[in-house]
Amino acid sequence: MELLSISIRTVILYIAIVIIFRLMGKREIGELSILDLVVFIMIAEMAVMAIENTDDPIFHTILPMVILLIIQIVLAIISLRSQRVREWVDGKPTIIVDNGKINEKEMKKQRYNFNDLMTQLREKDIKNMADVEFAILEPSGKLSVFKKDTKQSKKKTPSLNLPFILDGEVQHHHLEREHRTVEWLQKELAQRGYFSLSSISYCSFDQGTFYIDTKDED
Repeated sequence: MELLSISIRTVILYIAIVIIFRLMGKREIGELSILDLVVFIMIAEMAVMAIENTDDPIFHTILPMVILLIIQIVLAIISLRSQRVREWVDGKPTIIVDNGKINEKEMKKQRYNFNDLMTQLREKDIKNMADVEFAILEPSGKLSVFKKDTKQSKKKTPSLNLPFILDGEVQHHHLEREHRTVEWLQKELAQRGYFSLSSISYCSFDQGTFYIDTKDED
């Protein structure tokens, strides 16, 4: 009888966990945020305890799982509307190599050492550090690498094409990096017929060319 109870609870919990993970949304394992990992670990622990403790009603396990699901969905909705929450939940990318120069200060902040850097560069078939123009450590821990373009005109300054506006919010640190000001951005956009920065979902500037996408109308 106990074996039958364990089997039934296992099947029920399996179905419940699959449904919960599907409702949380699709995301690759390597792109999970810290909060995602915490939720997954907690749900796994709850499932194991529920299967072992057959005397405890299974509802006592499913209820906290549903609560965790609600928390995740609410945070996901808030993060879509707030860049600050999104950065707190998922983190921000960090520029490790900037215009061919290694940013040791940022490496220390991320507790990221040279062995990590060289390992990830080798994984991308890059043997020589001198071949790297930019390297960005993504929130997922992956390293995005941009190699130097030997055919690029010497008159052009290498650019990461970082967005100046995201979800209607001006990215001041990106402007500062490119030695630009908000006033300059407003003037340039106004000349192109965009008078409200908050109505722009995405705006980037690369080699004198703007890419602008406005928010969809509700």
